[in-house]
Amino acid sequence: MSTFTRTFKRTFKQLLVRNSVLASLLPLLFAPLLFAPLLYTPQASAAPLNDPRGAQHIERLFELIEARLELMRGVAAYKFSNQLAIEDQARETIVLDDAAGAALAYGLTPASSRFFFAIQIEAAKEIQRYWFEEWADNRQLPESIPSLQDELRPRLNELGEAIVSTIADTYPITDKSLANQFVRSINVEGLSDSTKYALFRALFEVEKFPNRLDQIVATGVLRVATTGDYAPFSTVRDDLPAGIDIRLAGDLARSLGVDIRWVKTSWPTLLDDLRAGSFDIAMSGISRTLARQQVGFLSQPYHVGGKTPISRCDQTSKYTSLTDIDQPGVRVIVNPGGTNEDFARTQLHQASLISHGDNRSIFAELVAGRADVMITDAIEVRLQTVREPDLCATMQGQPTLTYQEKAYLLPRDLTWREYVDTWLSLRMADGTVAAAFAAELLP
Repeated sequence: MSTFTRTFKRTFKQLLVRNSVLASLLPLLFAPLLFAPLLYTPQASAAPLNDPRGAQHIERLFELIEARLELMRGVAAYKFSNQLAIEDQARETIVLDDAAGAALAYGLTPASSRFFFAIQIEAAKEIQRYWFEEWADNRQLPESIPSLQDELRPRLNELGEAIVSTIADTYPITDKSLANQFVRSINVEGLSDSTKYALFRALFEVEKFPNRLDQIVATGVLRVATTGDYAPFSTVRDDLPAGIDIRLAGDLARSLGVDIRWVKTSWPTLLDDLRAGSFDIAMSGISRTLARQQVGFLSQPYHVGGKTPISRCDQTSKYTSLTDIDQPGVRVIVNPGGTNEDFARTQLHQASLISHGDNRSIFAELVAGRADVMITDAIEVRLQTVREPDLCATMQGQPTLTYQEKAYLLPRDLTWREYVDTWLSLRMADGTVAAAFAAELLP
């Protein structure tokens, strides 16, 4: 048994004795995680330290961990001066839950990430206990003590997020010789070498799902992003998500045997939310565009349509072509962040554009006469003219102004995209997709 493994076992047992929250994590872990010696795994080899990119990630990760632990002197000072206990199990549970959720956004397994942060919490408490003892022995408190709520916790949360992100960039860490480098790098007063070794071991054991499909099945949760403002695909009825894509999301989740966790997104933030790993799939009447394809994957299309104008019925004769619409004094209303705005800004040069942030009330602006025309997807025009008798399509019977395909937006994961495409192909063939459209487009 290596010195490293013996040190880890001894320290971890001491931590378990002191902390019931950490002990409660044991069912999440395999015995080899705790007691087997570190083994080099060729299938998951890390970038060698002479690789500048790999070395840079490792150095950055160690710096972030050290920076977070350095804040513990300030945390201890605040607690000591306000006569607060070091232990706060309710707060620790919140931190661990948040860490597990953040890890999922980067494809890291919640159990291993939670375990790493549990050890980090124990390291933090060791530092705080050290300072409590120092100040109890009359060592001088810092002259300026930062606020725990307003200064320290926001910074701790920021560093925690950065640590998770950098772990994902660095993964996998398989070089056990890095343990000594880690211990030398973490220069925080009050933290023992044995706890540093335990922290490195937990970092070493952080795992990553091989693909998004495995992650969804293993966690039992499908995170579905939707805007909730684009009928008939995605809307809200009785405070619950509704629409064509909401129906189909339920079918997708059932095919996987998992539950849905709805994730609120918007057209301006859709791609940022994808980059942040906030969802597994976005289902909200999303148009296939090359700009979106550059950021993520798009499924095969399940609906084909295009842009067409809508106005008050008593005004339709004025706007029977794009040339009629693109005239001075014509007020064209757009919802920001989507393909409607893109089309209007690239194709209209003389008409006045009005940006309206709430897509759910945008058609009321037409009815009220505060805008003249909106150019949107033909399927939305069809639905709104049924719902609102004062609104009509202005180019009824004519070709749409664009060609458009609706699809689902996914992270860049080939295995997950293949599953979604297979599911979608089968559901289009068996009538499930058609039935969802029919149910939502009925008057």
